[in-house]
Amino acid sequence: RKPKTGILMLNMGGPEKLEDVHDFLLRLFMDTDLMKLPVQKLGPFIAKRRTPKIQEQYSKIGGGSPIKHWTSMQGEGMVRLLDDLSPDTPHKFYIGFRYVNPLTEDAIEEMERDGVERAVAFTQYPQYSCSTTSSLNAIYRYYSNRGDRPKMRWSVIDRWPTHPLLVECFAEHIRNELLKFPDDKREDVVILFSAHSLPMALQVVNRGDPYPQEVGATVQRVMERLGHCNPYRLVWQSRQVGPMPWLGPQTNEVIKGLSERGKKNILLVPIAFTSDHIETLHELDIEYAQVLAEECGVENIRRAESLNGNPLFMKALADLVQSHLKSNEPCSRQLTLRCPLCTNPTCGQTKAFFAS
Repeated sequence: RKPKTGILMLNMGGPEKLEDVHDFLLRLFMDTDLMKLPVQKLGPFIAKRRTPKIQEQYSKIGGGSPIKHWTSMQGEGMVRLLDDLSPDTPHKFYIGFRYVNPLTEDAIEEMERDGVERAVAFTQYPQYSCSTTSSLNAIYRYYSNRGDRPKMRWSVIDRWPTHPLLVECFAEHIRNELLKFPDDKREDVVILFSAHSLPMALQVVNRGDPYPQEVGATVQRVMERLGHCNPYRLVWQSRQVGPMPWLGPQTNEVIKGLSERGKKNILLVPIAFTSDHIETLHELDIEYAQVLAEECGVENIRRAESLNGNPLFMKALADLVQSHLKSNEPCSRQLTLRCPLCTNPTCGQTKAFFAS
């Protein structure tokens, strides 16, 4: 049946094959929303230089990113539930990646060809950050560059850090992993909630980005759901090299510090990622849980499984979309407020596009 409602699942994406790595990096480093001068001017050089190292990392996790696989599975589960709840308005999911195929712009064209009437831009980052709004900006720019108004009625699910089913999914995966620690060590396990770090400089955190607060809100709700069963910390990973200060403490430094203080049972939880990708499968699982843990004498270190194919997570996605459609709101109230020290003019234009 012809879909009436199209849900565009937005994410940065990841290279599926080793030969896709260079193009992925090039698009990333040339993104004007994410990279400031002079990095953007150096984009082609940086992409070429980094490609061999990143290819090596992907080769160690099976040769490519599984994010499209998981997003497709999640989308299929979500749409099945939505069609059961509202059979008169057929739903279809679309994948809109920023740096690899299927690209956001191509997904919009497919939605228009399908005759979608109601379009929902659904960011797959539960916690909002200005650093991940490039996908939303891409939707605004698509229509702006064409000088055309959308045929579809657009709205956006821009954040969902404390959704009850999301919280329950994380809690369920943490409970499952805690049971795999030795009985006599379980209560001593330190839970490290790890999220992607951001630069502290005026370009990001210090201009008023809500991301750190929203990640903290997810952590707080998850620990409440777990009855504060174990000590925990929120830590930050994937800091880039260079002189610029980044949001900390860094995950690897905390693992070292805990081990030095006699805390040698650690559970890593990727709290800002819903699907496995390079940051979970290589950085957490190999760099930290294998190499670093052995170096600093950690006894037991495990990682909670990402939400991936959990049916409860698909139910969370469907509930978010259904509630959003019922609300008839174009976006959250938070989206309408620009960061107090925002310097990106497109940000304001994108917010106006969705708010209207």
